[in-house]
Amino acid sequence: MEGLNAVVLLSGGLDSATCLAIAKDRGFAVHAVSFRYGQRHNGELERAEWLAESMSAASHRVIDIDLAQLGGSALVDPNIAVPKADRVEDIGDEIPVTYVPARNTIFLSYALAVAETSNATDIFIGVNALDYSGYPDCRPEFIAAFEAMARLATKAGVGDGPELNIHTPLIDLTKGQIIAEGLRLGVDYSQTLSCYDPVAAVDSQSGVQPCGHCDACLLRAKGFAENGMSDPSIRE
Repeated sequence: MEGLNAVVLLSGGLDSATCLAIAKDRGFAVHAVSFRYGQRHNGELERAEWLAESMSAASHRVIDIDLAQLGGSALVDPNIAVPKADRVEDIGDEIPVTYVPARNTIFLSYALAVAETSNATDIFIGVNALDYSGYPDCRPEFIAAFEAMARLATKAGVGDGPELNIHTPLIDLTKGQIIAEGLRLGVDYSQTLSCYDPVAAVDSQSGVQPCGHCDACLLRAKGFAENGMSDPSIRE
């Protein structure tokens, strides 16, 4: 597999950082793609830039789109509160207001275009169907359907080129298992940010830090606890 290119969707969070490490471990030259899509904060993008550089991505681009003008999610509409809780058990079963309509469909469409222009036949995305917040675009059925569509929608797909493959190496792992794999591959989780609604850090030079109570923070804390450690991104 040495010498092949892959596009990795890199948000700057725990899952996408692990995906980048897995892609590199499999021998791919990684072209990382992040999005400034009208989200509540830029903390994840700052971490994505650091991760792409420190993990030696072949390239990293930040694509500007504006999902905030569509609304419908607490992640792009400051008037919708991000749900908070004290325990993982308090996370509800319904699709939460942090779901951004069609986000992964849009992100994968851009990744597909980057793949075509980067001579890549592989896309990595850190979706997860176990320890996640119930988003419909994180399910295996969605990924399989998008991959089938992508193979029909590209020049290589209708020609004699190799088929496009969408890799979801985290999809059937618990958050604890994801973290264990990332630690094995040397991921520095202290430099990742998964929080939906971060707060100003006590250390002003640290920018923002996790709120500790949104769904993403609670699931992340559970994963680190399963590995016998606390979240290294939280600064006391």
